[in-house]
Amino acid sequence: MSEARSPQGCPECDGHLGFEAGETVCTDCGLVVSEYRIDHGPEWRSFADDDRNPARTGAPLTRSRHDRGLSTEIGRSTRIKGRKRRQFARMRRQHNRARISTKRERNQVYAFTEIRRVTSALSLPNHIRDQACSLFESAQNEDLLRGRSLEGFAAACVYAACRVAGVSRSVEEVCDVSKATESEHQAAYGALNRDLGLPVAPADPTEYLPRFATKLGLDSDTERRAREYVADARDEGLVGGKNPCGVAAACLYTAARDRGEDCTQAEAADVADVTPVTLRKTYVALRE
Repeated sequence: MSEARSPQGCPECDGHLGFEAGETVCTDCGLVVSEYRIDHGPEWRSFADDDRNPARTGAPLTRSRHDRGLSTEIGRSTRIKGRKRRQFARMRRQHNRARISTKRERNQVYAFTEIRRVTSALSLPNHIRDQACSLFESAQNEDLLRGRSLEGFAAACVYAACRVAGVSRSVEEVCDVSKATESEHQAAYGALNRDLGLPVAPADPTEYLPRFATKLGLDSDTERRAREYVADARDEGLVGGKNPCGVAAACLYTAARDRGEDCTQAEAADVADVTPVTLRKTYVALRE
């Protein structure tokens, strides 16, 4: 380790002083002059074999909060009582008011909280959550929120982020865990898709096969056979204009019938949240 010389000498032998392991030590006689040297280096340690050099900062920025996670919060404690507790309550209230100064920020706080709740309920990754918050902010910049509900836009942003990223989540699944109705969701999603020009492709039924197969207790061979049925249905033009969840459930049911597995139409339709009639129409078309 390289040593940094001090302009002052050793108080015992007038030798040279150096800094080693946070201590000021005489290089001639070994006297420890000071052991309370302030270390101004980074507080992080990286055990990976790479060239990362993290800055000496706090938590990373996040798009899921209106202030990008830069503001502070006054916490709560059960140790303080009486006057001190009331004082902290007033400070917390005033601090929250200062953080949200405009109606735009208030809408963002409410919508971002709803987005975080919906993505958590659907077990979606963080990049979907951040993308949904970015979509809401873009919709707010384009003045698309006027006359529409915040809950509907929060649900629509989560659904749109899933469609863009290729994550299989249906409209019914998103609306079941959100505070928006299906009509509010459709109005908001239509505005997003029309005015923002989302790169959304038609939903692929194969995206739903692994999840539906797991819920029905079907093995991998049945799922593989169902993928073949989906490919055949796409070639025959049976996918266009139909609910992809219903097509996936019908293909799984058909594959299960071929392999003699225990799976009824009602069970497959219930997993896909469609009616047995919808599933039966696709099943008959596949058989023909």
